[in-house]
Amino acid sequence: MFGLVGEYEVKLDAKGRFLFPSHLRRQLSPDAQENFMLNKGFEDCLTLYPMNEWDRLSSKLSKLNLFKPQNRMFYRLFHQGAKQIALDSAGRLLIPTVQMDRVGLEKDIMLIAYNDRIEIWDKSKYFELIEGNMAEFADLANEVMGNLDDTEQ
Repeated sequence: MFGLVGEYEVKLDAKGRFLFPSHLRRQLSPDAQENFMLNKGFEDCLTLYPMNEWDRLSSKLSKLNLFKPQNRMFYRLFHQGAKQIALDSAGRLLIPTVQMDRVGLEKDIMLIAYNDRIEIWDKSKYFELIEGNMAEFADLANEVMGNLDDTEQ
C-alpha cells in the first residue's frame, strides 16, 4: 500500500452501518480489505485502521517502556475503546453505538483516507473543522512543510 487517499461522503443506516466505498477498498492491500480496528481519533472523530496497519502500529507501540508513567497512560488512552470490526456480506461496516455516541456521528458522515488510516467524521463537524482552519492553511503549510529538506519534522 502506497498510502490511502480520498474523501468519501457516506450515510449511516438506522443500525449504524455504512457501505464501504469500493474505490477506497481497492486502495487497500488484498489481505486488508475486510478486517479493521476502529479506535477514537485525536480530534472529534474515529479512526479506522486496516488490520495490517494496526498490527504494524501495535508492533511499534509494544516497544514502549511501560515502566514510564507517561508511556502507560498513552498506551491506555490510545487503546481505550478500540474494537475489531469487519465488512459484512453486503460490504458494510457497523460502527458500535458507543463509538458513534463518543464523537456524535449522525446520519451523514465523511471518510477521510490518508496514509495508513481512515478517519470517520460527522459531516458537519468535519466541515466546521476544515473551514475553521482554512484561513491559517498557508501559515500551517509553511510551518509543517517549509523545511522539507531538513531532517527535522
